[in-house]
Amino acid sequence: MSISFLRPRLARRSKVDARGATPAILIAFLAPALLIYAGFTIYPVVRTFYNAFHTIKPQGVVEFVGTANFSSLLLADSVFWKAVTNTALFTIVATIVDVVGGLLLALCLFARAPLAPVLRVVWFTPVLMSYVVVGILWVWIFDYDWGLANSMLRWLGLGALEQSWLGHPSTALWSVLVAHEWKWLGFNMIIFLSALHALPGEVLGAAELDNCGWFAKLVYIMVPMLRVTIVNLLVLSFIGKMMVFDLIWVMTGGGPLWSTETVSTYVYKRAFEWNTFDLGYPSAIAVLWFVIILAFILLMTRWLRRRERIEF
Repeated sequence: MSISFLRPRLARRSKVDARGATPAILIAFLAPALLIYAGFTIYPVVRTFYNAFHTIKPQGVVEFVGTANFSSLLLADSVFWKAVTNTALFTIVATIVDVVGGLLLALCLFARAPLAPVLRVVWFTPVLMSYVVVGILWVWIFDYDWGLANSMLRWLGLGALEQSWLGHPSTALWSVLVAHEWKWLGFNMIIFLSALHALPGEVLGAAELDNCGWFAKLVYIMVPMLRVTIVNLLVLSFIGKMMVFDLIWVMTGGGPLWSTETVSTYVYKRAFEWNTFDLGYPSAIAVLWFVIILAFILLMTRWLRRRERIEF
C-alpha cells in the first residue's frame, strides 16, 4: 500500500525535475553530440563553400579568386559537362526503374505468386550487400572472356551479341545501371509491399465485388492510395542517383573515355588523383552540384504537392 501511495508523488516529482532543467544542464548534455556534429558535418560544408571561392595551393597557400572557379567550370570544362550528362541520364532512368520495378515486384508478392517467400528473400538479399561486393560481383559477370553474361549468350547461340560490357563506351553506363538496379530493387519492393499491406481491405474488397479487374484496380485504386509512398521513393531515389559514386568507382572508375564519369567521381579525381594541387576547383564542383540537387528537390516537391492539392 505504501509503494502504491508513493507512485503518484514520484511521478509528479520526475515531471517537475524534467521541466525544471536549466539551460545550462541541457547544454551540458547536448554539447558532446553538437560538437561532433559540427566537427564532422557543419565544418566540412562551410569549408567547402569557402574553398570554392579560393585557390588552395600546397603548403597552406590560399588565394581568393572569386567566381573564377565557377566560370572555368561552366565555360571551359568539357569533362564536367560529360559527367553531368552521364549523371542526369543515370538518375532519370534509374529512378524510374527503381520505382516502377519495385512496385511490380511488390505486386507479384502481394498477389501471392508461386514461391513468393523464396522470391522475397532472393530479391531482397542484394540490398544487404555492400557496393564493393556488388561491384566486384558484376565485374566478374560482365567479364568478356569468362563472365556469365557472355557465357550465357554463347550457350544460347547468340555469340554475335558478345560485348566487352564494361570496356565499351556505348554499353558501360548501362551495365553499371543493371548492377545498381539489381542491388536496390529489393529495397523499393519491401517499401511498396509494406504500403500495399497497409491499404484498407474493405476498399479492395469493394472493388472486387464490383468486378473491377486487376489492372483497373491497380491504376484507379492502388496507385492513388500509394501516392505518398511513390513520391517519397522518387525523391529519395533521385537524391541517391545524383550522388552515385561507390558502384561506378569499383566497376569502371569513370571510364572508358569518360562514358561512366559522374559528378561525384569527377570531384574525387580532381581533388585527390589529378596532380593539380588545388582543392578550390573540386570544391566549386561540389558546391554547384549541391545547389543543383537542392533546386531540383525543391521543384519536385513543390510540383508534386501542387498536383496533390489539385487532385484532392
